[in-house]
Amino acid sequence: MTYKTICLALLLAAARADAQTPDPRERLLVQPAWLAEHLRDDNLVLLHVGPRSEYDAGHIPGARYLNFQELAVADRSPGALTLQMPPAEDLRQRLAAAGISNDSRIVLYFGHENPFVSPTARVMFTLDYAGLGERASVLDGGVDAWVAAGHRLSTDVPPDRTGRLAPLAVRPLIVDAEFVKANLATRQMAIVDARNRGFYTGTQTGGGPAAPHKSGHIQGAANVPFSDTVDQANRMKPAAELQVLFAGAGIKAGDTVIAYCHIGQQATQVILAARTLGLKVLLYDGSFEDWSRKDYPVERSPKP
Repeated sequence: MTYKTICLALLLAAARADAQTPDPRERLLVQPAWLAEHLRDDNLVLLHVGPRSEYDAGHIPGARYLNFQELAVADRSPGALTLQMPPAEDLRQRLAAAGISNDSRIVLYFGHENPFVSPTARVMFTLDYAGLGERASVLDGGVDAWVAAGHRLSTDVPPDRTGRLAPLAVRPLIVDAEFVKANLATRQMAIVDARNRGFYTGTQTGGGPAAPHKSGHIQGAANVPFSDTVDQANRMKPAAELQVLFAGAGIKAGDTVIAYCHIGQQATQVILAARTLGLKVLLYDGSFEDWSRKDYPVERSPKP
């Protein structure tokens, strides 16, 4: 058995776990009523993802503020990618600093003034990668859903608490450009571009003036815009609508979704949506930023 075959087998085994979990949507997404019932649980770690100013103005009682960028590699050296997963021990320390322990029940939510849907999904993916995904959920609809259900906000800040985490059993859920390139035409491996349609077709170009991305998308990739996975209230769309969305991109049961976006953030929202359907998932963390720098093949699509 070759090294590539072994790596592929490990990746697929990790990705298959969600597909074998009963009712993945109920585990991955919680509703305000559930959170209200469990708000005083001793092992609950409730994390607010979004601008600090919004947290300070009012957050769900007991919530701690989390700067999602603290769970990524802070490398601003020339040529460094914007968003990458930290090494396991570094990540363990960062998660513990957020108050997370081995027995924590973790709930993430985003605010309302500037809904951090995809950053929250990135944190959720990070927890899954760290082996803590079975104990983590996202509050569906964020703080707006909480307020709409008649619950109050608070400005009280809970005391800092460092969690107790054993060495992480990280899951092989992240792939690189070489893996993507080697599987462009592999059956049941669906390369999915999570960027909005204009970037996918090439009518818009990502990146910045100093380091623009290529125009278009990875050769052969399908398009599932991350923004299409939620409704106007930023709640995850019903399963039936998500199934239509993924099927329209040619994704079927049994496929493994290999998602990418600009820098590895929006893709995690598509990954979360795919997981609610029981699909297997992998993240190309370097995403189109990395693909563009490597000058790998892209294609443009006609305007819809």
